[in-house]
Amino acid sequence: MQATSGKILIVDDDPIQRRLLEEAVKKFGYRSKTAENGVEAVQIMSGPESSEIDLIILDMVMPELDGLGVLERLRGDKNATPVIVQTAHGGIDTVVSVMNAGAQDFVVKPVAPERLNVSIRNLLKTSALEDEITRFRKQASGTLTFADIITHSAAMERVISLGKRAAASNIPILIEGESGVGKEMIASAIQGSSDRRSKPLIAVNCGAIAENLVESILFGHEKGAFTGAVDKHVGKFQEAHGGTLFLDEVGELPQDVQVKLLRAIQENEIDPIGARRPVKVDFRLISATNRRLIDQVKEGVFREDLYYRLNVFPIWIPPLRDRREDVPALTRHFLARFAAEEGKPHVAGVATDTLAMLQDYHWPGNIRQLENAVFRAVVLCDGAQLTVNDFPQIAAAVEQPAVAVPAAPALQPDTPPETSALAAPSEPQPAPSPVAPQSGFELAAPFGFMRNLDREGHVRKLADIEEELIRAAINHYSGRMTEVAKRLGIGRSTLYRKLKEYGLDDNDKNAAA
Repeated sequence: MQATSGKILIVDDDPIQRRLLEEAVKKFGYRSKTAENGVEAVQIMSGPESSEIDLIILDMVMPELDGLGVLERLRGDKNATPVIVQTAHGGIDTVVSVMNAGAQDFVVKPVAPERLNVSIRNLLKTSALEDEITRFRKQASGTLTFADIITHSAAMERVISLGKRAAASNIPILIEGESGVGKEMIASAIQGSSDRRSKPLIAVNCGAIAENLVESILFGHEKGAFTGAVDKHVGKFQEAHGGTLFLDEVGELPQDVQVKLLRAIQENEIDPIGARRPVKVDFRLISATNRRLIDQVKEGVFREDLYYRLNVFPIWIPPLRDRREDVPALTRHFLARFAAEEGKPHVAGVATDTLAMLQDYHWPGNIRQLENAVFRAVVLCDGAQLTVNDFPQIAAAVEQPAVAVPAAPALQPDTPPETSALAAPSEPQPAPSPVAPQSGFELAAPFGFMRNLDREGHVRKLADIEEELIRAAINHYSGRMTEVAKRLGIGRSTLYRKLKEYGLDDNDKNAAA
């Protein structure tokens, strides 16, 4: 699959100049589209293809409609696509005119390739950061819309089409998809596109709440309702009054709470613990799950009547591996955010071969895993672009999808023993060619594997391995403690005890919630 880091529209009436710019843009690692004049450029940016254009290189002097005219038309249509204006005449009056018209940069012909590359990279990064800031503000204010969703995928366009239809009514929605695909983002867009926009969107991760606290957190309680209830507590349903309640991992709810949820949906009223009378609530319900609820119904762990109440308008979000064309744009947006947060303004792009590697990876943790991988890469990066070396775990998984432990080689007198993997892949994999022994312990373990030897070559302590495994399970199952306990083969009470022992109870539970 060809990696794409951005698409640039080249607008110039000189065919030789267009060709030179096309070659330069291709060398920088971007795709390009050309327009022979300003009129054609405006037509492109007014049509459906405009959503694919990340930046415009615009000639100043052209027949019919010149560069200034194009800029005025674009900004008049509220199109904020970054523009680099180029001209053979670099007088101060010209520069002031184009910058006032809305251009982000100005270059004089013939422009040096290095100068143009830096300008493109910086503008794309700045644009991505502005989009991220806008998205955060809209999500916080309840005004996020489907236009703010980052995607170039046909599969996601179908999701967005369904979401827009659902937003037009008050129908209960069930969003299905693997962990990390962006279910809460779609829920936010539905809220922001509905008549409840700007009202509260209250998100609850049902899998991250201890069973004995679920009812109180959702429905609230009165003062003195039970031991420890020293104050009155308003539940999530009342917090969402007038807005939307988003129940993530709804399949994790205990059955007694499922009964109260069913009544809340049917009657639009709730019974806080210890209350003398029910409380009327006005809410829009959006549920989400990464498991098949119908299977849980068949297993008897989820109420059938509640399932049909929730599954009125199902929306399935495809995993990232089925929409890999979204990887470049998502990577660029995460890069812009983390480079700003980590104080690394010099990190402004991603190498072409690195994007190709990221698109080849299967992303079991979906967008959340990509976000974390980019965060780590930005921290590691010392250059102007993220490279393969900044994604060691992804590179190891792409180049070596399965790891076999080779027979122990004969050790030289001063050579430390090699580390080995603790766990095997969940599905059978063909055995790879033998791995050459490495010296030292600097090679990162591939994703999904753990080391059983420390840096001195001694076997690690069981407590250290157990703590690492619990951390990995919590991250892999997005803080859904019931699933974590099930996969680890222990009870929830045992899991919470171990969280407390290892000091994970506050950090991981808060992160999951």
